[in-house]
Amino acid sequence: MLKNNLNNIFTLISIIFTSIGAINWGLIGIFNFNLVAYLLGDYTIITRVIYVLVGISGLWSLGYCCKYSQTE
Repeated sequence: MLKNNLNNIFTLISIIFTSIGAINWGLIGIFNFNLVAYLLGDYTIITRVIYVLVGISGLWSLGYCCKYSQTE
């Protein structure tokens, strides 16, 4: 039960961070505007942590999608 709740929490957090990353990349592609760097500074520790969290979240989401597609 606890493991399932943790997986749900991690999945929700990963969806949020993956969405932030997708929006940021969309802004970069369309307007050449990096929202994360604008809000937090260029290559600060906080910016790098956000980028790492987005990357980990993307991997978690990818794993979740693969797991979900196998159960169908």
